[in-house]
This record gives sequence, C-alpha cells and structure tokens, in this order.
Amino acid sequence: MCSNVIVLDNGGGYIKIGIGGERDPTAVVPNCTARPTAVSATTSGKKLLIADEISGADPTSLTLRRPYDRGYLINPDLQRDIWAHLFKTLNLSSDLTSSSLLLTQPPFSLSFSSIRRSLFELVFEDFNFRSLYVSDSPSLVHLYEASRNPNGVVSKTQCSLVVDCGFSFTHCAPVFQNFTLNYGVKRLDLGGKALTNYLKELVSYRAINVMDETLIIDDVKEKLCFVSLDVPRDLQIARSTAGSFIPNLSPLDTR
Repeated sequence: MCSNVIVLDNGGGYIKIGIGGERDPTAVVPNCTARPTAVSATTSGKKLLIADEISGADPTSLTLRRPYDRGYLINPDLQRDIWAHLFKTLNLSSDLTSSSLLLTQPPFSLSFSSIRRSLFELVFEDFNFRSLYVSDSPSLVHLYEASRNPNGVVSKTQCSLVVDCGFSFTHCAPVFQNFTLNYGVKRLDLGGKALTNYLKELVSYRAINVMDETLIIDDVKEKLCFVSLDVPRDLQIARSTAGSFIPNLSPLDTR
C-alpha cells in the first residue's frame, strides 16, 4: 500500500473503495449479496454471491439483499460480510489495524444512536481500524471541485449547491467553505431504484415479466437511459422509432 488511509464510499447501490492519494477507486462493486433462486449453468447450487461475485454470475432471477435502505444502515451483519469479502479480495485484511478509514455517509445518516453505534462497532471491533473519519458526500464533492479547478467559480466563491442523486434518495445540500450547511439540506426519497422499478413495470406490462430481474433492468438503464434536455422532442423521437412500445406520456407525467 502507498498509503495507510482507506477511502470507502459506502453507497446504497455500490461501494467505491480506494487508497488515499490515488485518483481513481481500486474497485466499484455492488453493495449487496445475491442468491440464485434456481440452479443455472453458471451457478453451483444456490451459492451466496457477494459484491464483485455478482458481476460474473447469471443475472437472471437473483434474490438481492442490501445492508442499506434509503441511506440508513439496517443490517450491519450483512455489511460486515460484504466489507470482509472486499478487504480480503483486495488484500487489505492484514493492514487494517494500522490503517485509517475515510468513510462517506449521506447527511444525517448517523443521527440515530443505534445506527451510529452499529457503524462504530463494525469499524473498530470487527475490523480493528486505527481511526475513523466520517464525511458527508456534498462537502467532499465541493472540496474536490475546488482543488481540481483552483481558478474556478467554486474556488473563488467558496460556496456551491451539491445535488447528490443516489440509489434510493436525492439530497440537495448547500456547501460553504467545505462545510455542509445542514439547516439548508433538502431530501427527496427518490433515486435510481425508483427508475429501475418503473422500467420493470413498463416492460412487464407490455412484454415479459421482469419484476424479479433487477440486475438486468439495472444494466439496461445504465446503458440506454439518459437525462433529457428536451422532453417533448425526445418523447416524439422515441414514439416514432419504437412504435407502440413507448407509452403516451406527457412531460409532466410523474408516475
């Protein structure tokens, strides 16, 4: 290791882990476990798949379990198993006692004492980290942008508005001089998972039943979906090229 600081972005959908001082994360893996509901050619029985193992498995009919729900740690035992597998896979297990952990969490995710206690037990008792620093993602995004472009607007004004669209929620957070102004943070319980579920409903209603195929629809969403800058135009193009498969939605449809 070139640094004894491990950086862990522990999201509800994905974990991004890396070493302090490096530009890119060492690994980006799903923050979940999966178990096949049926035996397939690529799975041995009903073996439990953890994090990166999911990518190489048959994605059909996998039952997923996630340690986080709407940004809150609800299953610390499951999170411990995922972290242990990840540290072992990246050959970090032997260095944890002499390493510090930089952990990102959503704003207010540690407001509950039970969640805070579970996280501290996970870090210090289960993995024996030397120290822990918990940061919210908006302040880190602001700091990164300011350091990346020292002559930019963010660096000169020392303030920004960070919109964090996550797996199951969205935060809008004002940041001033690298500190998140908690009184101004707004939260919306809407994220990428809602779009995945909506796509599953659309496809299942008009074609085949994919309500249990979360990973497949997630992959479709990542490869084909985009943020429209002209909704009426893009809906018209979609209807003309895809025929009757595209529903008759208006730009204000919020289903």
